[in-house]
Amino acid sequence: MRRFTLGLVVATLALAAPLQSGDTMASDSLYSLKTTALDGKPADLVQYKGKVALAVNVASQCGLTPQYAGLEKLHEELKGRGFTVLGFPSNDFGGQEPGTPEEISTFCKKNYGVTFPMFSTLVTKAGPDQSPIYALLGKGRELPSWNFAKYVVGKDGRVVAFFNSKVPPDDKALREAIEAELAR
Repeated sequence: MRRFTLGLVVATLALAAPLQSGDTMASDSLYSLKTTALDGKPADLVQYKGKVALAVNVASQCGLTPQYAGLEKLHEELKGRGFTVLGFPSNDFGGQEPGTPEEISTFCKKNYGVTFPMFSTLVTKAGPDQSPIYALLGKGRELPSWNFAKYVVGKDGRVVAFFNSKVPPDDKALREAIEAELAR
């Protein structure tokens, strides 16, 4: 009986292993997470699987807020090739995103024509209130030290590059990182 049980355990493990290794939505994938859209509706990031994304912590009252224009331009130019910008409002730095979801949405559309997906305000800084999104984005790499930090996310949802807040959306190195992922 012991031999049969051991054989059954080994056979079960052998069958389970390919399922685990074949899992394309590993826990280190941004696209394995769920959040809330700016309009308050649930948002499953799996809908971006297969796309290259630029995840950005945004703020409406920051000196870098004009980067919204460049982010929208990048989104519009590359969305037909499987690219999207994902905007994550954050009030972590200088209290520069104090608005309600409706105020944020209105501001972004009115002033910058933002059409890329925007999500509910979250915490980027490490600590007990940190969003699982930024826990994942910052895992093993830099976390934002100010608004408009950028993470290039590959089609599988894994972070492939980080660019600090001072790097504008039209930066050559940022664009090259996005293009390299789109070519994969």
